[in-house]
Amino acid sequence: MPKKINILVSGGGTGGHIFPAIAIANALKEKLAETNIHFVGALGKMEMDKVPLAGYPITGLWISGLQRKLTTKNILFPLKVISSIYKAYRIINKFKPDIVIGTGGYASGPLLYVASKKDIPTLVHEQNAFPGITNKLLGKRVNKVCVSYHNMERYFPREKIIITGNPIRKEILKLSPTKKEAFDFFNLDHSKQTLLIIGGSQGAKQINIAVAENLKHLLRLNLQIIWQTGSNSKDIAENAANRNKQIVVTDFIHKMDMAYVAADFIISRAGAISIAEIIAVRKPAIFIPLPSAAEDHQTKNAITLVDGEAALMIKEENAISSLPDVIKSLVENTELQKTIIKNLDVFSYPDAAYNIAKEANKMIEIYYE
Repeated sequence: MPKKINILVSGGGTGGHIFPAIAIANALKEKLAETNIHFVGALGKMEMDKVPLAGYPITGLWISGLQRKLTTKNILFPLKVISSIYKAYRIINKFKPDIVIGTGGYASGPLLYVASKKDIPTLVHEQNAFPGITNKLLGKRVNKVCVSYHNMERYFPREKIIITGNPIRKEILKLSPTKKEAFDFFNLDHSKQTLLIIGGSQGAKQINIAVAENLKHLLRLNLQIIWQTGSNSKDIAENAANRNKQIVVTDFIHKMDMAYVAADFIISRAGAISIAEIIAVRKPAIFIPLPSAAEDHQTKNAITLVDGEAALMIKEENAISSLPDVIKSLVENTELQKTIIKNLDVFSYPDAAYNIAKEANKMIEIYYE
């Protein structure tokens, strides 16, 4: 094996693709003493900002998705694909990667396609119970597919699948704050149970509306609330809370470790990383999936846990009417809480990033035998 290992990583479009990619890169740096890691993303997408903040260089491809409805943007799609494939060839020929890793997103497609054509070891990581179109297509070409859920043989060749789980932030894997520190951080009552509401980094308007409509019911359960709203509908929460000291309203939570420690129950969207973090912190959760997510993958993520008796779920269309009864049944049923917490362990993969790094390392060693 050469002394310096060159690794190309591609993942973007959403935090659900970017943050696992960064976690995998960090694990590879720890596993392999001499590494040169470079990212490839889509121009104009959030990875072009987030990846450099994590300390890695990134090159952008002119690529975007094919729109599901008729639009002039689709006219440029074939040109973008050709342009991105050509640029991917240039990047690979210049960087000479020992392995190429993709976590989903538009840029992963051209990069891993070219790498597979050149017989360079390739690995993709799929975060969701229902794979995105890029990873589904790549699964036929790449050498290994790391997944986060069982029964993924429906989408990928069985012999390529490795169950690794979803990589998440270290501070969430090993929560260090005490309960007292978390309560003090949010200025909460130490004697009350706490409901954490999270709709992802952008918030979730329909969840906020459902909570606002049912706030009186929630407070009757003697709960205090940490309510992360996102920037677009913070006013809904603030108007409903009306400066009630039992409710902490914030558009973004910068210290999620504090929030998770404080929480006894969670209401959340069902994105792959949100689910992975909730599994890691072992908290009973009610998932309200985003119905407009690609291929309705959030619902499929949530159903996987619901079927394993490790979570509860409400469809967004029923959120206003169903939320009071579902949260009441969870808060008042300690046996249900214990069952959910116990069953979350079945879905737990605390070493996910290192498991993926280990698979990548094996592939590099085989490549150089």
